Amino acid sequence: MDCFIEHQTLDVRLPTMITAFAGWPDAAEAATRAIRYLVRKLPAEKFAEIDPEEFYDFTVTRPHTRMNRQGKRVIRWPRNDFYYFTDDDDESKNLLLFVGTEPNLKWRAYSSIITDIAVRSQVNLVVSLGALLDAVPHTREPRVTGRASSTELTGKVKWLGIQNSGYQGPTGIHTAFTDACNKCGLEHASIWGHSPHYVQTSPNPQVSHALLTKLNNLVDFDVDLEELYLAGQAFGDDVSKAIDSQSDVGAYVTKLEQRYDASHQPEDEEIPEPGDMVRELENFLRTQRRPGDSSSDD
Repeated sequence: MDCFIEHQTLDVRLPTMITAFAGWPDAAEAATRAIRYLVRKLPAEKFAEIDPEEFYDFTVTRPHTRMNRQGKRVIRWPRNDFYYFTDDDDESKNLLLFVGTEPNLKWRAYSSIITDIAVRSQVNLVVSLGALLDAVPHTREPRVTGRASSTELTGKVKWLGIQNSGYQGPTGIHTAFTDACNKCGLEHASIWGHSPHYVQTSPNPQVSHALLTKLNNLVDFDVDLEELYLAGQAFGDDVSKAIDSQSDVGAYVTKLEQRYDASHQPEDEEIPEPGDMVRELENFLRTQRRPGDSSSDD
């Protein structure tokens, strides 16, 4: 693993691994921010990273440059960092955390590096966090979906109220990583938070909080989520204030609220058809088209 840079050699068992990837599978930065919150609050210590050179097209995933305190220009490359946390009283609470950036190249090789470290650390369970944009209102508890690799874990995920995802279509690094976990015999689950598509601001602490709340029912960690909860409340208030001056967006959010509430009614209640929701979303997007925008009708 020439691309694996180890700053500290660990001699400790880390039974649970939590991962997130910036980029396409991280809408509103909800997943990566959730893990970085854990890293800060546990706290966890960085011990290794993946060199980005082999895995990125830097004309697509561009590095960022900034000036440091000494006035020198510093390049910040895509980050792929491993952290660990150990509990002095209970080894079962030890954690391996990985915060990466979805690569442009060599997904299988990239995923194998992560699973190799998981196997070496004696990981029993891998939980991946992700986030996507959806037609959901910011005024309700964020929707969370997920899936798991075993019948037992699937039952636990359902018991937590996480709705199973039946998504089919273009995929991200999560799928390649899940496949790598399967080949290594690693039990795994993925949890996805749904962020309102009409909110362009990042990060979204509401969704990050929802992800960690669900995660804490699967993985035992002692972290106070109050700070993140309050940030989410303030975020929601700010979004509501911004929408107050836009009647068309406000009306659309009201419809999303009605459909969200209907989907949480008893099963004998009538729930809107998915096709109706898609058409409503398309109508909303058409109303948001700026004057002078080109259309496909030409």
